[in-house]
Amino acid sequence: MSRGPAGEGAFEAATGDGPPFTGDAEQRSREVRSALDGLRQIRRLTGAPGAAGDVPALWERRQPVRAVALALEAGGLSPSAVDAAGARTATGYRVRAGERPATAVVEWLGPPGSGAAGQETGALEACAAALARLGWEALLYKGPRGRRFLEVEPAGTAAGPGPS
Repeated sequence: MSRGPAGEGAFEAATGDGPPFTGDAEQRSREVRSALDGLRQIRRLTGAPGAAGDVPALWERRQPVRAVALALEAGGLSPSAVDAAGARTATGYRVRAGERPATAVVEWLGPPGSGAAGQETGALEACAAALARLGWEALLYKGPRGRRFLEVEPAGTAAGPGPS
């Protein structure tokens, strides 16, 4: 049976809004690889004729938070985490739904005083690179209070208004 980020239940890619992972790291790595292999198989079976499976499948477009989180975790990036009260306990990526269908937003967050804000540009560049390898386009934006984030969508779709 696959395990979620907390080590219980069915496999779920870490979005950065769950509890810190406390299980066997090697087992988790195997589960992520297995999920990624399954995703690639879905792409091969459901892709357009002649497609190489290098663009997100319909399943991914319908569940972009899960698909983007899997791409980031498979890329070796660490998710953020929260405790039972919702306070950040770890620095890493956080994936949430975007404002448009088939989009997600990736932020680099951490506990107060963790230095996450100072790490975000380089960390988000690493996130964008991991996403690009799996057919996602990530545009870097500057949001409220100057914090940067990525808007992520399947490659080849029309982007938003442009980076700021």
